[in-house]
Amino acid sequence: MHSTGYIIKFIVTLTGIVALVLAFMATALKPRQDRNEAIYNKRAILAAVEGPLGKEVKNLTDLDVQEVFDNQVEQLVVDMTGATVDDAVILKRKYKGTLAEDIDMAKEKKRPESERLLPVFIFDQDGKKYYIISVRGNGLWDEIWGNIALEDDLKTIAGTAFDHKGETPGLGGEIKDNPSFPAQFKGKKIIDDNGNYTSIVVRKGGARNPTFEVDGISGATITCDGVTEMLYRGIKYYEPYFNSIK
Repeated sequence: MHSTGYIIKFIVTLTGIVALVLAFMATALKPRQDRNEAIYNKRAILAAVEGPLGKEVKNLTDLDVQEVFDNQVEQLVVDMTGATVDDAVILKRKYKGTLAEDIDMAKEKKRPESERLLPVFIFDQDGKKYYIISVRGNGLWDEIWGNIALEDDLKTIAGTAFDHKGETPGLGGEIKDNPSFPAQFKGKKIIDDNGNYTSIVVRKGGARNPTFEVDGISGATITCDGVTEMLYRGIKYYEPYFNSIK
């Protein structure tokens, strides 16, 4: 029989070895994890312009996704006044880079509104530009977010892609899982004929105004209300930037 002291030493030694192995694996795998996360986020952004892109984003290889970003996507970071932000301001917030893709909307959402940074992705397809913006809000159980692509008139939606952290599968989770939901937004307007900002309403019981509303998801009223609020507030954040380039 081994003594109690021996057993304790053995456990401590084994625990230390396991900790070192896990730390080494985490460090060694981090670059690959970072690359995979970056490609995942880029796919989500391109999903908003899947129509103009002419390809299903899910069928693109990682190299294809990166090639589209390298050759067809311009990235900007703007502040709440619509001005382009200097690299030094971005790096001061401890971001790993100064591109729009480096901006973490979850972190920015925790800052006072006046201090937030906003990513802008300008996708060029055969000389036509699409402006992709990021929005973030709250669903039933946790945060929801999306990428919204606007035509170059800055008032017509070209496409959308939504995601969530914990909405109910088959109900609120349909904002991501059911392709017919984001497809409804294509062609909708966020500005009326008088130049007033309207955004898009996700309407319980079905859209009443085909220009500014889409059908809600049955049984997911709170999530749909969250999408409505997220779009109204999130798109409006970009209004100063849009006004600066009109």
